[in-house]
This record gives sequence, structure tokens and C-alpha cells, in this order.
Amino acid sequence: MESAKQRLGRWSLHAYALPYARPVHWSNIVEAGAQFLLLRLESAEGAVGVAELTAKPTWNGVTLRSLAAAVEEVMMPIVARADLGDPAELRVKLDGVPDNHAAKTLVDNACWDLHAAAGGAPLWRVWGGRSRLPLSWAVTRQAPELMAREAEDMVARHGFGTLKVKGGQGRDVDVAGMRAIRAAVGESVIVYVDANGFYPPGEGRDYARAMADAGAVVVEDPCPFAANAEFRALQAGVPVPILVDFYCGGRVDAGRYVEHGARALSLKPGRWGLSETRAMHLLARAAGLQTVIGLFGESALGTLAALQLGAILPESALAAETSWYLAMTEQVTALPALRAGLIELPEAASLAALVDWDAVKRFAV
Repeated sequence: MESAKQRLGRWSLHAYALPYARPVHWSNIVEAGAQFLLLRLESAEGAVGVAELTAKPTWNGVTLRSLAAAVEEVMMPIVARADLGDPAELRVKLDGVPDNHAAKTLVDNACWDLHAAAGGAPLWRVWGGRSRLPLSWAVTRQAPELMAREAEDMVARHGFGTLKVKGGQGRDVDVAGMRAIRAAVGESVIVYVDANGFYPPGEGRDYARAMADAGAVVVEDPCPFAANAEFRALQAGVPVPILVDFYCGGRVDAGRYVEHGARALSLKPGRWGLSETRAMHLLARAAGLQTVIGLFGESALGTLAALQLGAILPESALAAETSWYLAMTEQVTALPALRAGLIELPEAASLAALVDWDAVKRFAV
């Protein structure tokens, strides 16, 4: 889609926190809710775009204050001189600044939303995507019987056909959890595991094999690794794809993993931005890798942003992991329609039109 030039008019940042229904045990943090920073961009021509980013120091290295400072002091002077109608070119300019990945992601995603708004059609439609997508549910770390109970409940309530199981509680506990979940949901539900690099490199292959034996169709980050000969040997020694996530630093790293025998790649617009993950998708598609839109703690608003990319992934992709908004008791936008494990993307040209600004104020921090 060609669009006229869009110059920055006004912009603002909004910080808020959304509570969880229960405390959540991630691999490196326990939290009762999530904090987000929302960027609103308005062009001089009147188009409006928004993006939201979760602020977790152990995930993306930022707090609300540090992220806001990086956006205001480092990124926005670049945005003020750029054409917002060309997000890909703007991202090139942002990448001229070293590091600051979270700030770049927030600006990048907001510019893509503004770009769609200026053209009058949602980004997923502009990119030729489909409107209905399958989602999976992430079963976080608990005792195996509690994980199985949660898995059974979420499948029954929402019709999920795929479950992502958080491992990293010790091999025996992880195996017990996988088997308990499989017994609870039956054979028709696809199950895979994410160990978040918990196991030492010397144990990664045996762990991944044990998870495959327990029914995992892929094993994500079983141990720390890099795109090298050791990774090639790890993947060659496991009967299912190793899903590369945390240890991939963007499109350049993704290319290196392809060269070293990778079979599956996680795409996280909430971590790297729509421009970068779209490039990673194209690379993965050309190499025949399996892909998935990965979870990054998004609310409903962040989910809809990430699924703009998910809409163009092939049918063979794993169900998108971005259903985490269901763990939250409040939102700053209406909940998207979710039936039989499928989410319906809205036809709104911009996600900005869906934001409940009163809720943004109500949950402000």
C-alpha cells in the first residue's frame, strides 16, 4: 500500500498496570500483574497509531521509566524528522542507534499502526493476511496436577487446540507435567514445551528427547545455545524441532540459525517489532522453518498488534501464543472475539480506535 507522507504532529506516553487473576511464576520472575507503556502517535495529517510494550527488566531490560526516557530522549527526535508513512524506512533510521531494542519496538509498532490508519485498512489486510487465527494457551509453572487442571479448564472454556507448557522445574517434574496434561486434554490437543534455557547445555539433548517422548511436538530453548556447530548437533540429535526463541537476537541471528540447521523460529513483534519480525518471517519461510507468534506478556491490545504479523504466517505455523491477556482481569481495550480457539481480528484500520482511554487513565501508574 502506498501512502502519502505523514509527519509527526503530537505524541504521548501512557503507563498502566493490569492485574493477573493469580500470581504467575515465570522462569525468572513471579508477578501479580504486568506493567505496560503505550505510545500514541498522531501525524500532522490526522492519522493516529498506537503500540503497547510490556516492561519487564528480566525480559527486555527495561522499566517503565527507563523505556519512557529512551523513547522520549533517543527515539522521538528521529521520529520527528522522519516520514511516518514509511515505517520500514523509519526502522532503518532507528536502527542507526545501538541497542535500545525495546524503545525501537514500541516506536516501530506504533508507526505501523499509524501507517495502516492513514491508508484506511487494518495492517493484516494490507499485508494480505487472514482474519481468523488459532491461538494456544501457555500453561505456566505449577505442580503437575495443577498444570493439568488449568490445561483442561482452558481447553474446555476456550477450545484451544494447542498448549504451550512451561518447563524448567526439573526433568522429572517436567515429564510428569507433560504426561498429566496429556492425560487431561487427550490426544487431539497439540502440546509442546518451553524450558526457557533452564537446563545446562550438556543436558539439552536428553531433555528434549524426553519431552518428545512425552508428546511434545517441538521443544523451545531446552538449554542455552548459539548459532554454531553445537546447535546443529543439538538439533540433529532430537527427533522434533528445537524452537529458537530467547537466544536469537533478530533477523541477523535468525539467518545464522538457518545456516546451522534450525527447524523452528519464534517471532515476537512485542520483543523485536513488526519490521524486524516480518523480515524474520520472510527468511524462515524461504528456508522452510516452522514459525510461531511468540508470547511476550501482551494484553489484548498487544495481542492484536502481534497478530497483524500472525495473519500472514502460513497455515503450517503453530497456533499463536498471544492469548496471555486471558490471564488478566482488566484490559484497556475490548476483548477480541475468541471462539473454538480462534480469534477474529477487527476490521478497524488502527488499533488506536479500539483503546478505552478512560481505562488507560484508570489503571495508570
